[in-house]
Amino acid sequence: MAALTEVALPKAKMFVGGAWIETSSTRSVERRNPANSDDIVGVVGLATREETRAAVDAAKKAFPAWRDTPPVARGKILAKAALILTERMHEVAAILTREEGKTLAESRGEVMRSINVLDYMAGEAKRLGGETLPCELPKNFAYTIKQPLGVVACITPWNFPVAIPVWKIAPALVAGNTVIFKPATITSFTGMKVIEVFEAAGVPPGVLNMVVGSGSEVGDELMNHPSVKAVSFTGSNEIGTALYAQGAKRLMKVQCEMGGKNPVVVVEDADMALAVESTLQGAFGSTGQRCTATSRAVVVDAIADEFVNRLAARAKQLKVGDGAVAGVDMGPSVDQSQFKTVLEYLEIGKKEGATLVCGGSRLTGGSYDKGFFTEPTIFDHVKPNSRIAQEEIFGPVLSIIRVKNFEEALEAANNVVYGLSSSIYTNDVSKVFDFIDRIETGITHVNSPTTGGEAQIPFGGTKGTGVGYREQGSVAIDFFTELKAVYVDYTGKKREGNLY
Repeated sequence: MAALTEVALPKAKMFVGGAWIETSSTRSVERRNPANSDDIVGVVGLATREETRAAVDAAKKAFPAWRDTPPVARGKILAKAALILTERMHEVAAILTREEGKTLAESRGEVMRSINVLDYMAGEAKRLGGETLPCELPKNFAYTIKQPLGVVACITPWNFPVAIPVWKIAPALVAGNTVIFKPATITSFTGMKVIEVFEAAGVPPGVLNMVVGSGSEVGDELMNHPSVKAVSFTGSNEIGTALYAQGAKRLMKVQCEMGGKNPVVVVEDADMALAVESTLQGAFGSTGQRCTATSRAVVVDAIADEFVNRLAARAKQLKVGDGAVAGVDMGPSVDQSQFKTVLEYLEIGKKEGATLVCGGSRLTGGSYDKGFFTEPTIFDHVKPNSRIAQEEIFGPVLSIIRVKNFEEALEAANNVVYGLSSSIYTNDVSKVFDFIDRIETGITHVNSPTTGGEAQIPFGGTKGTGVGYREQGSVAIDFFTELKAVYVDYTGKKREGNLY
């Protein structure tokens, strides 16, 4: 009887110079489905510094021709990518759920947002211009133009492994840059699907490249390579701060979108049912693994008991499980490391004296034992300066902070180092606009969750959350271009007088 042969595991590959290649490195990591440890997604080889240099060289070589390609032609490729991604939505959503853990509905929503970004950025190709300006001198024409930087790097996280790469890559390409894309290692197979879409749309060889590897090797090479002119990063504050400082040493452009500790403020005249459902969605959607997730609910005392009771009742109804299974509302943490972090914060909250309303533990038994599942958790009577109220957990954990009135609510909402997103629930128009004026976040919502965004609207935070331009919308082009001022003197004569 012939011996059974072991089935070869899929391997994540690099995309360099228009070709899919395997790394020569012997270093690799195994990626398993976070909802089912028996399901091996594949093996991810970690690229070397030399292979990263080769990707940069390929991008540098491709830059002149891509720069000289008319912007409208570049936009047509993005428009085609939007159509291809639409056709492949279910395929991409399936690997996203299998690799990252979010529900299929959430994965399809992420893919749809990516399609919207591509569609919008394709249109920006027809609006990629500067402005004409009056000149002090007669017969002089002054105007500005936007020009590409050259080779740029896009370093993206695991929590939105389709949308975030797309909303960085699309404006970079339409502006005329060539790109090195470094996805999070644990979502490399999803990253490959993103590249396959652009490849099928006709992006020329070398214009878009993908390299998977460690930050200490691949990331460091991208930050230090003289041909890389800019880096757009989304991830933790610790890494983002280090990259920003590193980039400053050689005056490169660095864009960082980092952590969040987003508050929803609920005052006396709020629509209670709406506030409860929206907070539930913001806190536990995507297992709380969103930079815009609702992690704090700042609630006025007069309605706090009702709000907490209704929210806890709804949280207990959420079905936790494998995101690929119909009817599941919340999936697992993305991996063992993030799971451990969430469990540690559950214990921190208990030790800090907060009231555990619901949840507070990992889920066990049956299929739960093969995944990284946590109960949706609500802590009440959380002190504003406690760790669970100040530090980003990135899990399904909500802190309720009780306050006496609107002024205290605003103070508590601003009492963190982060400044990404916020929300207020009220029908008082004066409170609405006072909140908008004074809340220290880059995004704010009125009577809607802290999560969500649209392709045509700028995205990004203030304070410790973001630095170096906004993403999405028409302003996304600004980071990936240099603005050049042009003076055309058509008098044909020597200029006289003060020339400054």
